Amino acid sequence: MALNVGSSYLCVFNPRRREILRVRAVASEDIAPSITKEEKVKLGGSELKVTRLGIGAWSWGDTSYWNNFEWDDRKMKAAKAAFNASVDGGITFFDTAEVYGSRFSLGAINSETLLGRFIKERKKNDPEVEVAVATKFAALPWRLGRQSVLTALKDSLCRLGLSSVELYQLHWPGVWGNEGYIDGLGDAVEQGLVKAVGVSNYSEGRLRDAYERLKKRGVPLASNQVNYSLIYRAPEENGVKAACDELGITLIAYSPIAQGVLTGKYKPENPPSGPRSRIYTPEFLTKLQPLLNRIQAIGDNYGKTPTQVVLNWLIAQDNVVPIPGAKTAEQAKEFVGALGWSLSNEEINELRSLASEINPVVGFPVEKL
Repeated sequence: MALNVGSSYLCVFNPRRREILRVRAVASEDIAPSITKEEKVKLGGSELKVTRLGIGAWSWGDTSYWNNFEWDDRKMKAAKAAFNASVDGGITFFDTAEVYGSRFSLGAINSETLLGRFIKERKKNDPEVEVAVATKFAALPWRLGRQSVLTALKDSLCRLGLSSVELYQLHWPGVWGNEGYIDGLGDAVEQGLVKAVGVSNYSEGRLRDAYERLKKRGVPLASNQVNYSLIYRAPEENGVKAACDELGITLIAYSPIAQGVLTGKYKPENPPSGPRSRIYTPEFLTKLQPLLNRIQAIGDNYGKTPTQVVLNWLIAQDNVVPIPGAKTAEQAKEFVGALGWSLSNEEINELRSLASEINPVVGFPVEKL
């Protein structure tokens, strides 16, 4: 059974049509220098190259977790500005999903629809623009077999307005039928609908199984997207990071700035609003202050913000591509500043040591399946 999540219009998919997008990074005076081609990295054993840091589009169109349960024209313009600022700064890897902003998840407008619109509008002014798009398949219980993956992918392509995407991922492991989902990923590669495939929220065991099943078809498993930040290092503790490094699978880190908490923006007297307030409580933020103070001090030494410091810390772990969410152009420009420099080994170890004194927050439940 196919579920066209959040699609509000009819779209005819044409597998023979092929759009080739190329990026010409446009530098502006108020943004860091554009990322060069050499600074891109391959995703796992695939041939796909992406920027060292990507942009997560979870918040775009969402009203169930982000945006204080509201979406309006002002927020849409801000999201578009974030997209353009990212591309201007040389960050051209964008991650979305069919459930982000969808009606199924009580959203206002699908994130895929917005991303596709932003790409199309950008191309009008810059026909050479190339954006690497990653999206994800929702492993819903009623979706069975490999064909469900292909059907969902084609629905995503319709919303994006593209004939193919660079990376297609399984958003989380299914309750059953994972072998069929993995086979569907392989089919998508062979049909030319995607350049590379990955998984998300996969445990070490499931990751190894997926890797081996795809390997038999000659298809590399490019990535595993998991929750990973300075204060949430479960991938290091549960074997996922080690397995990624061993098998040559890139770890894509979502929530790399802990949903904004590591930016220093929030204090015990000013916690995040909405659902995040139940995770990052005043008590947790009080315990976090010594770490945040040290991050700030280190950043001051480099002329960098706390956000740039914690993203640089993740990149220093090797084989990691962080994808912080950008809701505004200012945030996107700040993310660019996380690249082109490096923390010292002493600083990396010191931050890890300080973070180890803080009990981690709860992660995504399916990580333990």
